[in-house]
Amino acid sequence: MTHKPRPRPNTPHFMTEERLEIQALAREFAHDVVLPLANELDPIEGQFPDWFIKQMADMGFFGILIPEEYGGLGLGVFEYCLVAEELSRAWMSVGGLLARGNGMGGGFSPEQEARLLPKVATGEYLGAFALSEAEAGSDVANIRCKATRADDGGWVINGTKMWCTFADQADYVILFARTSTDEEKRHRGISAFLVEKNRGSFPEGMSGTAVKKIGYFGWKTWDLAFDDFHLPAEALLGEEDRGFYQAVSGLEVGRAHTAARSIGLAQAALEDSIAYLKQRVQFGHPLADFQHLRFKVADMAAQIEASRALMYHVCTQIDSGARCDKEAAMVKYLAAEMAEKVTSEAVQIHGGAGYTKDFAVERHWRDARLTKIFEGSSEIQMRIISDELLGR
Repeated sequence: MTHKPRPRPNTPHFMTEERLEIQALAREFAHDVVLPLANELDPIEGQFPDWFIKQMADMGFFGILIPEEYGGLGLGVFEYCLVAEELSRAWMSVGGLLARGNGMGGGFSPEQEARLLPKVATGEYLGAFALSEAEAGSDVANIRCKATRADDGGWVINGTKMWCTFADQADYVILFARTSTDEEKRHRGISAFLVEKNRGSFPEGMSGTAVKKIGYFGWKTWDLAFDDFHLPAEALLGEEDRGFYQAVSGLEVGRAHTAARSIGLAQAALEDSIAYLKQRVQFGHPLADFQHLRFKVADMAAQIEASRALMYHVCTQIDSGARCDKEAAMVKYLAAEMAEKVTSEAVQIHGGAGYTKDFAVERHWRDARLTKIFEGSSEIQMRIISDELLGR
């Protein structure tokens, strides 16, 4: 993302003035604030500073999906993904940070919504998600972390969790644990809990080990351990033994959001490649004069636009209340696969320079690789799509 791109001509009818304004706002913020921060912190694996999180909150980005009655913007998944794409053009991690506010309150009771959502909207109450385990990644129903009733009516948690990004900096963690066992239907017996904590630390009985990642920097991802960790009775979110349904209820939004991040990464790689092709001279010509490289750019741009169009369709379906499990899986799959290919081509276009930290394309490439894994791997998406088409 080397410059501020101009708005595309012939804007489609669904890009309303309001949507164009929020897109432009996010684009400017990404270029002026996010990109310099990414260039500074990603090479040293640094964490988002407090001032940056506050600035995102002041922009209203954590409250896009939160109703206006709770201080949010009351907008839809379409606007949410527009912002996620723009932020990810500068740094995919910031596109992920967006979800620490929006969409994290699933399962809150009406009383909890009234108490907590206004703080989520202002960035004072940001969350993390503790779902995966060593033996429960794609196989969510295999959760082993256990919650048992305490003598005081509360809960005692024992077990481990993996891949919990932002767990240390979050103000709360949504924790999924097994409360009963049904050998025939493993998805039954999982419950969700609200773990409220102090930002920047872990409470007694809960500890974390930072994962040694190759990308997705700006924040830490944690393996968590719970050792007789006590929660009050009211920490239970929703119905006991029904947590599996809470875990999967927001998958369509999560997949659209990941598609948006993938598209943002790919768009940044395309823009950086175009700029490099125009400035780099070989054999007396700018690289942009060589047909093979021009065709690479054409292919990259076409794949990005195709993924973006499908993402817009999926967002529209979600906002209209229509089920789109298959289409959401499709856009997550296609956009993630596309992002890895496009960012890899960008590294190739940059040649040896692309394999250094002097250009952002290596960051886009590292982060794009993750999009094929998290929020449901590419293989899981193909399983969902084929099941919809052929039956289980």
